[in-house]
Amino acid sequence: MSINDIQDEIIEEFSGFDDWMDKYQLLIDLGNDQEPLDERYKTESNLIDGCQSRVWLQADYHDGIIDFTAESDALIVKGIVALLIRVLSGQTPKDILDADLYFIDQIGLKEHLSPTRSNGLLAMVKQMRMYALAFSAKS
Repeated sequence: MSINDIQDEIIEEFSGFDDWMDKYQLLIDLGNDQEPLDERYKTESNLIDGCQSRVWLQADYHDGIIDFTAESDALIVKGIVALLIRVLSGQTPKDILDADLYFIDQIGLKEHLSPTRSNGLLAMVKQMRMYALAFSAKS
């Protein structure tokens, strides 16, 4: 499934809710549904700089595809990273680097996050793109 197909799916899911409390609940549920990150990946080097809460991001590259796994100690942030993983994991470095992540604006995420969470969201996207850049340089 393409990045844009996945984004459209997420936009559709969020459009079912008018109230932002319901959207926050959906984010929390998405975060709770995510597989916990293997303890061996909860290292200082996997922590994302720029996030107020702690977010660990692991990227694995095989057969031209990047698989991301992550975890956060904050419920809403865990949901945000779960969305990013859903969109970007299983994609090629080129597709990740070329992606326009329009779902963030479309579901109203950016405008409903505190400034510190918005900065954290940008830091997560930036880190995922940095992995994509590093893996594309290797191949």
